[in-house]
Amino acid sequence: MFHWLEKNPFFFAVGVFLVIAYAGIVTVLPDFMESARPLKGTKPYTVLQLAGRHVYIKDSCNACHSQMIRPFKSETDRYGKYSMSGEYAYDRPFLWGSKRTGPDLMRVGNYRTTNWHEIHMYKPSSMVPGSIMPSYKHMFTNTADIETAYAEAYTVKSVFNVPYDEEDMPKLGTWEEAQKTAIAEAQLIVDDMKDPQVKEAFARGEIKEIVAIIAYLNSLQ
Repeated sequence: MFHWLEKNPFFFAVGVFLVIAYAGIVTVLPDFMESARPLKGTKPYTVLQLAGRHVYIKDSCNACHSQMIRPFKSETDRYGKYSMSGEYAYDRPFLWGSKRTGPDLMRVGNYRTTNWHEIHMYKPSSMVPGSIMPSYKHMFTNTADIETAYAEAYTVKSVFNVPYDEEDMPKLGTWEEAQKTAIAEAQLIVDDMKDPQVKEAFARGEIKEIVAIIAYLNSLQ
């Protein structure tokens, strides 16, 4: 058999290729599958965070901001640890982005506060001199769509088996329970805000878009 292969270089080359390809698959595939699973500590978004993510998409924040830190020193020095595939396990759709008019936001929850986001969204240049980012004052008056966010969370739980009710995961529960959870989560954010209209609206039971998007941005760590 081996003598025959030595006399037929074409088939010998094919055989070597198949052996190397098989060895590569056996070595790489298990690690690839493991890295694609949710990383330890990665959780599905809460209903309030999902509502904020919807605002983020609706207002095209992903057109100017990426959410993928590349494994280069210049990236990690500025933005923090590089992104890993398992961190996006619960993202639907992915918001990696392809352009950075503004900075990457993958780890923004680690270095920006609720108060910073509030002021920045209302008047970006007050926090970042020379910023070309537009003002998002409408987020302070528009009410967040918590019901649609709950519908998405319920869908990914029932269709895609996202484990919302497992240990250490945010509990989804019924719509009424989700409302109470969202209000409790929003309360913590509103308490750190200064805008009187947002506070007054929350006292009436309204969660403004600015509260939801801050909840989402704070979750990016």
